[in-house]
Amino acid sequence: MGTKGTTYLGIDGGGTRCRARIEDENGKVLGAASSGPATTRIGFEKAWRSIIEATEAAAAQAGLTREDFARMHAGIGLAGLGRRGAEAALNKIAHPFASAIFISDGLAACLGAHSGADGAIVVAGTGSVGVGLIDGREIRLAGYGFPVSDEGSGADIGLQVVRLALRAADRRGELTPLLSEVLGAFDHDPYQAVAWSEEARAADYAAFAPIVMRHANQGDPVGRRIVERAADAIGDLLDLFLARGIDRLSLVGGLADAITPWLTPDLRARLRCPDADAAAGALLVARGRLELPKRETDHEQASKFRV
Repeated sequence: MGTKGTTYLGIDGGGTRCRARIEDENGKVLGAASSGPATTRIGFEKAWRSIIEATEAAAAQAGLTREDFARMHAGIGLAGLGRRGAEAALNKIAHPFASAIFISDGLAACLGAHSGADGAIVVAGTGSVGVGLIDGREIRLAGYGFPVSDEGSGADIGLQVVRLALRAADRRGELTPLLSEVLGAFDHDPYQAVAWSEEARAADYAAFAPIVMRHANQGDPVGRRIVERAADAIGDLLDLFLARGIDRLSLVGGLADAITPWLTPDLRARLRCPDADAAAGALLVARGRLELPKRETDHEQASKFRV
């Protein structure tokens, strides 16, 4: 049983899962659901499949059918949108919606965190990125993708601990309770870890981050060093936004609450709770309530940050 009214879809497509939320014209939530990863790094077809899967589940909850998609305006936040050719490829997809606007998951999170107003966020999740809005411009820092970037992310934390676990297995480094637990995940066989790494994606590495955080909080010296390094990377991004005069800052993502206590007291004091999540930011775009910011080029950003 469908509906004849206009509806709006907000998608938060991240490296670990895809969240969909459907609202009516008055902003009432009709349905919400999630599915697997939605990042261009797993391929456009797989990412799109996750988006549709989450949307169909949310629509079923809302009592909507596939036919109702033709009256649904979609704002789609997607991880990895900055990859070369990604946006062009996605815009060629024959989507079933009344309209579909693609933005990065970081921009969606920033829009949601500050209700579309100027401000900045640092995402600490499977990946990491800094996204700011100021005077109609989008400023993006880091977030070029794991493993070449995304310092301070769950994936980066996982990579560090697996690497150190292999060193410990060779007695090239200390074997702490953290590293023993990580090696245990591979039956204490380094070659099993190597075989795993050949297929592992960012989300697989990020699965080790909660283990690292737990041991770090219990005083494990290796865990503490890994988390301190991650907090320094996240803090550096926050400091860069402060240097640009953006003082409305939020830390978001699956690791945000865990990393926050490891930041400097000054940065912790400057953080504010986000107004809403990335799906809410995507819904603002779906509703056409704001003009999409112009993204600064790398050259523009570099020149403005140069000391």
